[in-house]
Amino acid sequence: TVAAHPELLDRELPSLDTRVDMTADAVPKLAQCAAAKAIAEWGRPAADITHLVFSTYSACQAPSADLRLAALLGLRPTVSRTMLSLHGCYGGGRALSLAKELAENNRGARVLVACSEMTLVCFGAPDGGNIVGHALFGDGAGAVVVGAGPFLDGERRPIFEMVSATQTTIPRTEHALGMRVSGGGIDFHLAIQVPTLVGQNVEQCLVDAFRGAIVDDDDHDGGAAPPPPSPCSGNGNGRWNDLFWAVHPGGRPILDKIDKVLMLEAEKLAASRHVLREYGNLSGATIVFVLDELRRGRSPLPEWGALLAFGPGITIEAMVLRCPR
Repeated sequence: TVAAHPELLDRELPSLDTRVDMTADAVPKLAQCAAAKAIAEWGRPAADITHLVFSTYSACQAPSADLRLAALLGLRPTVSRTMLSLHGCYGGGRALSLAKELAENNRGARVLVACSEMTLVCFGAPDGGNIVGHALFGDGAGAVVVGAGPFLDGERRPIFEMVSATQTTIPRTEHALGMRVSGGGIDFHLAIQVPTLVGQNVEQCLVDAFRGAIVDDDDHDGGAAPPPPSPCSGNGNGRWNDLFWAVHPGGRPILDKIDKVLMLEAEKLAASRHVLREYGNLSGATIVFVLDELRRGRSPLPEWGALLAFGPGITIEAMVLRCPR
């Protein structure tokens, strides 16, 4: 491919058309592989999917990749589609939050979330300034099915419950992390201050998310789930370690900073570190890989957990998760 398209290596040559043409089919086909597995595990036919949320930075044309994926999976013509584009590494978190809102506000809805990324749109010859980026980022797709009951015959019981979600943009950080489409593909900009900026703001984002999840004791009866822990002051009063953690592994410095700020025990970000080590940063799809790693773990998870994803803005997606008992 590179031999046939030398423009992919030389950023001075126009290559956007080539990149768009090559990813037009590849991105939805990659998503199809993940989505077919998710639907099979869900236990119902693809025709029962009512909504589709597709997140990618790797495809930019219309009709877009969500329509192509719907056709590949045989979804109904009436499926309600939403395309999230250029959200970058927080795209998976945003897609899950949107799916949660759709499922909760449309009785009987079953939302397919698909995230698919290919680095071809930004690949170029190593020039000394992009070696780390090429080593860090990878190609991949993840998919989940989201619903809010009532349960259907044959439907698998939920693995994670999304209880509360927030999105926060750190003011005056637009310069620190971003993407730009140019004639040579997509250019990324990542400032060295990003881990520090995330570290300075992540705890308040978590506090806000948990505040939204806390239910008054009067709302519970004997059969209801207990309220989530309330780690809402200074380092969570040590209670951040009571949770399981699904954190987007944007890079080792970001994970190290979160570890330090929240004073997490060594194994708390093990799933994120494993995904980073084995697959790299898959942008928006990475958080699905982390959730999958958590559910396949050998040890039982705590009942309550937290999800974090970061991307351009700087934007932080935070979510309170629960493992149904």
